[in-house]
Amino acid sequence: MKNSGSSVLFWFIIFLSACGANSQIQNQFSLGRQALLTGNYGSALTSFRIVAEQNPNYVTDTEPVQGIWTYMGLAEYLSGNFAESRRILEKAVSQPQRTEVARLYLGLTLAHLDERRQALKDIEAGMRGIHDFLDSMNQNYRYGIGQFYDPGRAIRSAIEREQAMIASGNIDWSQLISEGEKIGLEVEQESDRARKQHLMDQRDQM
Repeated sequence: MKNSGSSVLFWFIIFLSACGANSQIQNQFSLGRQALLTGNYGSALTSFRIVAEQNPNYVTDTEPVQGIWTYMGLAEYLSGNFAESRRILEKAVSQPQRTEVARLYLGLTLAHLDERRQALKDIEAGMRGIHDFLDSMNQNYRYGIGQFYDPGRAIRSAIEREQAMIASGNIDWSQLISEGEKIGLEVEQESDRARKQHLMDQRDQM
């Protein structure tokens, strides 16, 4: 009985340690994401690297579900480190999580590196994936929150404009890169907006 009690205590301590470690990783990711969205890319990279070192398989708990490598690649891209963002984003698109944003930014990275043929393929694939994701969230939403993803279709309309330009063959690369960056960041913020609107909607119904 004494040994059994010691064993239970041992595993309880292990469990608490794991919970603490997961909480620290989540806090570090949140710091990195906040830094990313406020333009402090150096701080974002520092936080994301810590997360990747402690848990290279870390994924977000919001839609779209993305891995830490997508965030590291995005931060490297926005810092202007295109060779490094390419390396990391190529890793990100090979992961099992959703890869639309990573694919879009890989294409934007390749555009900066003057590899435009492949860049166009990845940009198109990324934008198409984001568009399909937003459609899916709206049409098959769970717990009501999906209806608040791009409700006015601003993101999807921006994608459709860029898709039309690409289809025309008359590509303004400066515009495509600029709009692609905006679309990627808008998608990143859409989960926050949807969650906030969902909470407001629930309060209104009480």
